[in-house]
Amino acid sequence: MEPAHKPHILVVDDEGRIRTMPSRYLQDEGFRVSTAEGGARMREALAAERIDLVLLDLVLPGEDGLTLAKEIRARSNAGIIMITGRSDVVDTVVGLEVGADDYVAKPFHLREVLARVRSVLRRLQPAAPSETAPELPGEETLVFEGWQLDCSRRELTSPAGSTVPLTTGEFDLLRVFAEHPGRVLDRDQLMDLTRGRSWEAFDRTIDVQVARLRKKIEADLKNPTLIKSVRGAGYVFAGRVAKGVPR
Repeated sequence: MEPAHKPHILVVDDEGRIRTMPSRYLQDEGFRVSTAEGGARMREALAAERIDLVLLDLVLPGEDGLTLAKEIRARSNAGIIMITGRSDVVDTVVGLEVGADDYVAKPFHLREVLARVRSVLRRLQPAAPSETAPELPGEETLVFEGWQLDCSRRELTSPAGSTVPLTTGEFDLLRVFAEHPGRVLDRDQLMDLTRGRSWEAFDRTIDVQVARLRKKIEADLKNPTLIKSVRGAGYVFAGRVAKGVPR
């Protein structure tokens, strides 16, 4: 039997103390941890092996954290938690908009860092259970525009018949959308419906989940036809949904 994968965390911060404290704490909690003091070492680590999540300082000498977050998101599906010491919320929002999954503000408690790391990793876990998973009462398949979302197996099948891997967060979000077609849902409602508000009310990571989901189900990211943005209100699922028979 193969050993379970130990999540690999990369801490990117120019302050040695900030790199050391969470690194030791996360190692004690069973994670594998690497560190980098800037963009060059970060790239080396990402190229060398699999990184599951990056703890990334917003303010770095040379290349700032926002630039590096964009680069990470362009080349990797790793989770990103921004570390910020700024009080201006604009920087935090921008960090989330460029692809970060969450943020933690300095000074931070190590238990908070651990909780946020675990939360992001849960959302990034593959959604599909075993092929032998029994069908649960009330579970069904939701069919929209040729797509099939099997809620029992937690699988998404494309119109071409191929299985599209979804993370836990992506599956939960798509199921909520498909169960509420044509209804405008704001971020608070989506947070409530997907995970009972385990995120903070200010947290904009729902936008990151939408962006990731669109990459998997939209033919044209610039003109999405299934998950549409409603300015100032939230999102609406525009696909026509029917209930099918689980495969």
